[in-house]
Amino acid sequence: MKTRKEVIAFCRTLKGVYEDYPFHDENWTVMRCRGNKKSFAYIYERDGGIQVNVKCDPEWIRFWREAYPAVTPGYHMNKRYWNTIILDGTVPDKDVRRMITESYGLVKPAENS
Repeated sequence: MKTRKEVIAFCRTLKGVYEDYPFHDENWTVMRCRGNKKSFAYIYERDGGIQVNVKCDPEWIRFWREAYPAVTPGYHMNKRYWNTIILDGTVPDKDVRRMITESYGLVKPAENS
């Protein structure tokens, strides 16, 4: 996974997700849950490549950062809860998808709400 289009397409496979451009800046795509409007992925270009900010359980933050140099503290986000994935090809797609899915799981609305 290396492009914005690929990340958006994967995010849209998750239930009740939509893309948003709240900053009036086409560089920033925010993926949100329809039921509560909470964001789980911020997709943007920086330093010539695509990056994705994902929410992360604080118990896993350090694991992902230590596992891959391309996973860093969340750019412009609370570093305790957010990581940035630099899509340079060094993080396997399965792990990129896992981090995005886990981020979604942390913010998605409860089924019975």
